Amino acid sequence: MRVLLADDHRLMLEGLSNLLDAHGIQVVGMAKDGKEAIILSRSLKPDVILMDIRMPQFDGLAATRFIKAEMPEIKIVILTTSTEDEDLFEAIKSGASGYLLKNMDAEALVECIEGVQEGVPPFSPGLAVRLLKEFQRLAELEAKGEQKKQAETNMDSKLNQRQSQVLILVAQGLSYKEVGKKLSLSPRTIRYHMDEIIQRLHLENRAQVLSYAGKMGMNFPDIQNSQQWE
Repeated sequence: MRVLLADDHRLMLEGLSNLLDAHGIQVVGMAKDGKEAIILSRSLKPDVILMDIRMPQFDGLAATRFIKAEMPEIKIVILTTSTEDEDLFEAIKSGASGYLLKNMDAEALVECIEGVQEGVPPFSPGLAVRLLKEFQRLAELEAKGEQKKQAETNMDSKLNQRQSQVLILVAQGLSYKEVGKKLSLSPRTIRYHMDEIIQRLHLENRAQVLSYAGKMGMNFPDIQNSQQWE
């Protein structure tokens, strides 16, 4: 395995180089910042890069994006002191294969690096769980977005323009009288449209209409006044 080290602390570079050499891992180069890491990657073509985040010129995340865009075959493992979720998530989005903390045991570090060649993503304890939770959160947001989009499609296909207008205004907290005034219709006509909306959306009552509107992301600041539903 041919490894490139990127860190702005000389002592860290020398210590890592000695550690890896003692375990039969070849260090082909050492970069003191992100810009030099990019240059050395082009000329040395390492198998793996151990990349710090906080460095001058280009930080490690920016360098990771450049290298992965140009040389996607190179595996990059972040080795940092940062435990911030933002750095962790951004590193993976930038193309890093793993994320390790500098306070880890030397033997564990070597084991993680060797695992990279076998396709095992290296993460310090607890970080993989945080990453999975973030992926789950993003998946749930995407699912909600699809649900809202589907609801909007269903509404467009089931409600005519006037009924859609009535639903939106009622969901915003306006009374039947206020909705009628905005649309130049009588409160009785608005009530009729609401009854039609309930039937067309296959709902049972006005409360379900309000719930439906909420799922679609409509804004209704005050729904406590039940008089508008009378």
